[in-house]
Amino acid sequence: MKVKLIAHTVQPDKVVAAAAKLCYSHTGAMDLMDDMDEAKAENFVEMLSKIGHESPIEHANFTFAVEGVSRSLLAQITRHRLASFSVQSQRYVKLKNFIYITPPEIESIPEALALYQKTMQNCVTSYQELAEILEKKHYADFLKQGISEQEAKRKAEKKAIEDARFVLPNASETKMVMTMNARELRHFFKLRCCNRAQWEIRELAKAMLKEVYPVSKALFANAGPACCAGTCPEGKMTCGNCQAVRQEYAELKAKLS
Repeated sequence: MKVKLIAHTVQPDKVVAAAAKLCYSHTGAMDLMDDMDEAKAENFVEMLSKIGHESPIEHANFTFAVEGVSRSLLAQITRHRLASFSVQSQRYVKLKNFIYITPPEIESIPEALALYQKTMQNCVTSYQELAEILEKKHYADFLKQGISEQEAKRKAEKKAIEDARFVLPNASETKMVMTMNARELRHFFKLRCCNRAQWEIRELAKAMLKEVYPVSKALFANAGPACCAGTCPEGKMTCGNCQAVRQEYAELKAKLS
């Protein structure tokens, strides 16, 4: 898995603080920005978090490049509807170098791993054979329509992988660019850094937190699973390790400071 913060709102603390101050000021946002240093902005953002005034936090955006994650993860993360996603298409990008994600539990058992790898190979073989069969059929059809050989070949390949992709597994690797505002990110971390989250999206969430925390310690001071900012909300489903989790994220942030 590769995760990198590739863009973010410049001076996010000052932008958020100015947006919040604007609600109660006769002064414009530009003047508020000019009159505020980083320390004042950080203190104001921390105050916003304490009183629960979160709408101004939406003005700070963060964009990530993500690689080496599964289509299974994609199905989970796109449930965060306030985020924006651009995802590598299996419809337009022909599979040439098949990369797949292996769950750690499967990898830890030789017998399970052997079966898993065999299944993955069967999937990619079927994909390649289906793509070849379909491409021949579409190529002939396009030639009959009077399309040039070069154009017929290009269109046939695209049309073939459109249907061949149906045999590809959830384990297939994908790449994406994803943008979230700071408020949605904090919500995302609460849910997906939790020990009860699925292992892959938990790993992604933690990697994203490592990227954004150095940019704004004020915005993400309490970021992490919900128990980092209070009691565990999982009730009977709690992992039972809240103290250890809080310690883990406190140490992580200390290393990033």
